[in-house]
Amino acid sequence: MSEFVQAWRLVKQSRVPTAFDGEGAYRFGGRWNSRGVRAVYASSTLALALLEILVHIDPAGRVPELVAIPLEIPGPMIERDHRSRASHLDGGFAWPIGDTRRTGDRWLQAARKPALQVANAVVPVEHNYLLNPEHADFHKLVIGPAEPFTFDPRLMTS
Repeated sequence: MSEFVQAWRLVKQSRVPTAFDGEGAYRFGGRWNSRGVRAVYASSTLALALLEILVHIDPAGRVPELVAIPLEIPGPMIERDHRSRASHLDGGFAWPIGDTRRTGDRWLQAARKPALQVANAVVPVEHNYLLNPEHADFHKLVIGPAEPFTFDPRLMTS
């Protein structure tokens, strides 16, 4: 039996049925993929998944209703991108978004594994997972049930 790595996605309640199809990243692009390329993003912890949501919310805005979706990725199905973590040694995210998108696009197209561990841009010593929903082994990721997520409103107060 292989070892599994735990990861999390936080999504709007309305997005649960399509949380792993890569459509959002396909339509808008992301840090590790260009528009027109399917990808799914997950974080190594639920707290990191929340930070990923918070950095994209207008402080004056309203936080949408969110649900947490746990997933387990078989360890052998994860490729690790060590270059992105090394880029944090200078204290910031050194890779311009164009570079990370090109790297991610090439990795997604090569389809070597269904998951790529990458450095997180918000907390450089943490990591996210770039998932390839079009990989032949993507179905081997164990996606758990969506769980209610209670957002603490103190995070949005100044």
